[in-house]
Amino acid sequence: MRVLVVEDHAALADGIAQSLRQSGYAVDIIADGEEADDILRTQEYGLVVLDLNLPKLDGLEILRRLRHRGAESAVLILTARGDIEDRVKGLDLGADDYLAKPFELVELEARVRALMRRHAGTHNTQIKCGQVTFDTVARRVMIDGNDVDIPRRELNILEILLLRVGHVLSKEQIADQLAGFEDDISANAVELYISRLRKRVETADVKIQTVRGLGYLLKKT
Repeated sequence: MRVLVVEDHAALADGIAQSLRQSGYAVDIIADGEEADDILRTQEYGLVVLDLNLPKLDGLEILRRLRHRGAESAVLILTARGDIEDRVKGLDLGADDYLAKPFELVELEARVRALMRRHAGTHNTQIKCGQVTFDTVARRVMIDGNDVDIPRRELNILEILLLRVGHVLSKEQIADQLAGFEDDISANAVELYISRLRKRVETADVKIQTVRGLGYLLKKT
């Protein structure tokens, strides 16, 4: 899943990004409010981690514009402000949750997982399709109760497909959710990851089907 971290404190932004990348997310960092607003006009993210005190454009205004455009990205606001009024404003403008600084990264990770589950329409930490079970907290896959070792890229693709079981996803859609600004994942790379992933789940009662000219879908056989 793609995450945009909008935070002008470089060390904090890097810490958040590193933590989320280790959890399998593709993360971009922006420190400028106006630049973040421009990017959010053209790029889609599953989650925006948004500081309220930003140069050039305030986080609340970024949030207001984002929701005015009808964007459905989950938004987690970060603030060092002690006034509860700012938190209330953020929630009223469409933020999904907030976290007050200072905070522990383990709490941020837990809130991110909860927001991602909520936007996927589930409160369960496990995603299932047939004999395949994906634990979103432990980041592990089981087939019929047995652990299966799957590399990070393929694991992320499996998660993307599991969250959209029965729906066709194009190579471009998959690549967009895997890659940040600094990554370059081609359609050919997606094909290669899909081919490897098929072999890893071939013993399960699921199938990754190619829909010619459109993309891939995961379904129970």
